[in-house]
Amino acid sequence: MIVVVMGVSGAGKTTLGEALAARLGCEFIDADDHHPAENVAKMASGVPLEDADRWPWLERLNGLLRAQAEQGRTVVIACSALKHAYRTRLCAGIADCRVVYLRGSIAQIRARLAERRHRYMPASLLESQFAALEPPADAITVDVAETPEVCVATVLAALAAPASS
Repeated sequence: MIVVVMGVSGAGKTTLGEALAARLGCEFIDADDHHPAENVAKMASGVPLEDADRWPWLERLNGLLRAQAEQGRTVVIACSALKHAYRTRLCAGIADCRVVYLRGSIAQIRARLAERRHRYMPASLLESQFAALEPPADAITVDVAETPEVCVATVLAALAAPASS
């Protein structure tokens, strides 16, 4: 199983993803660690990425995830995956790819970003992330106002539930 924890910057993808991976006893991957230097430089200068910037990055991540899935491994990945097309590309060829959407208001996320500093993602890009966001209809949706522990418990319960038909 591949679990994609997605949402805007500051939603808590890394925090939830690491805790979820620990509870599942599997590897955690932070998609931010796999951005090419050009993407990092662009974001660090306050310029939002365009689709053309993201496609090679998403292809590389998909290859990494497919290799893990082919070996029967469970992996949790934190990735913004804001658009449906990005999630489709990320999960292509993976039989069991689950999406966890971290939902929060722009006010909640802005307050979180004010309390932390990302290594290259400035808070000034938050509006562009919300503008690009296409909330998934078929995801495990978690309210980021809850504590990380409650969010992890919600995701674990949803992952253990039988698929609805």
